[in-house]
Amino acid sequence: MQSPADELNSALEGTIVSRLLSPLGRRFYFPRGIIAQSAEAKTSAKLANGTIGMAFKGGRPLILSAIADALPGLSPEESVVYAPTAGIGKVRAVWKDLITRKNPSADPAKISLPVVVPGLTAGLSYTADMFFDQGDVLITSDPCWDNYDLIFNTRRGCEVREVPFFGKGEGLNLDFIREAVQEEAKTGAVRILLNFPNNPSGYSPTKEEEDALVKILRDAAEGGADVLVICDDAYFGLFYEDDVGKESPFVRFAAIHDRILAIKIDGPIKEDYLWGMRLGFVTYACRGLDGTHQEALIRKLMGAIRSSVSCSNTPAQNLMLRVMDDPRTPGEKNQFLNLMKGRYRRVKAFIRNNPDHPVLKPLPFNSGYFMCFRCEGLSAETLRRELLSKEGIGTISLEDRYLRVAFAGIDEDKLDQVYRIIYDTAAKMAADR
Repeated sequence: MQSPADELNSALEGTIVSRLLSPLGRRFYFPRGIIAQSAEAKTSAKLANGTIGMAFKGGRPLILSAIADALPGLSPEESVVYAPTAGIGKVRAVWKDLITRKNPSADPAKISLPVVVPGLTAGLSYTADMFFDQGDVLITSDPCWDNYDLIFNTRRGCEVREVPFFGKGEGLNLDFIREAVQEEAKTGAVRILLNFPNNPSGYSPTKEEEDALVKILRDAAEGGADVLVICDDAYFGLFYEDDVGKESPFVRFAAIHDRILAIKIDGPIKEDYLWGMRLGFVTYACRGLDGTHQEALIRKLMGAIRSSVSCSNTPAQNLMLRVMDDPRTPGEKNQFLNLMKGRYRRVKAFIRNNPDHPVLKPLPFNSGYFMCFRCEGLSAETLRRELLSKEGIGTISLEDRYLRVAFAGIDEDKLDQVYRIIYDTAAKMAADR
């Protein structure tokens, strides 16, 4: 008799998923234990349900008054009951519908039902568990979010190869990206992480650059390499320029080749201003996967979730549904987006009016929450400390080469003053060397 993991591996045999799964990924399965049996009992246990470790009275979950008072808009079932391991069914369906509405070129049949995870970081970590092992290489941008190294290198032992995605020009350094992909393709597998809008640079590719990225990865697949492309869409939707591609690269990769597996990791954390809710989604797509393959892959992911946090936050999922159903939400989101656009344009104007700084070289930016300077001949960490201790301005230094400024957190009427201090402080430090 096959083990549950072997059954899932057999279902995926012959697909790109089978070839890319890590040894840990191959071992994952969703057990036919308490959670699965409790799910069955929800529909069939009419007399009494003695399956799950929750306390009920008169068929309703027990709830403390402090919780009920703090969450008056949610019923006990919506606030204290365990959610299914893969997430509340309606939440998953609503999010898939949102993906297809925000990305009109997407083919819903090629996209799996999203799985709920406790934040985008968890989605990345589960992806690392399932598809990365000691010695594997992940291509990502230089600079990149500092947590990628902790997730993929420290936890899984793979090499995070930071490629200079941004050169001296205004956009992506496509030649460097192509060269890195071609080098990895020689090993038979390419694993690449695309984070747009990018953290820390605040850049999203133009439509032409998206076309070029698609060609780079399609060429690798047509050459015989298996390609895993992870789309970290944390800041999706925060676009400020007309020439930026408004769809996620995920949908471009979703149906172009049997050797390209695309994973979209997103959620309402940034898109819907629900940062502390810790609610994310993992969605899979590949031209070569049918519904049976998608379900087998999802059940492996459910095994990763069940063996770590068991399930995601129930109130957060139900609050997300309230957000999506509320008629005020679209107008408020548009208002917030315009607020971010105003701050972005103010920063753009300041940089345009103050060119050729001796040490601060802005990376291209057109979206998201941030912009970033390359510090040439000056320690970014020393500059960060000087700004914080002497001027009361908080910034982030990365790799001692980059200084990230989150304009999203600074009121527009303060931006000119803040950037003037950053420019003057950096220039003085450079002159005093």
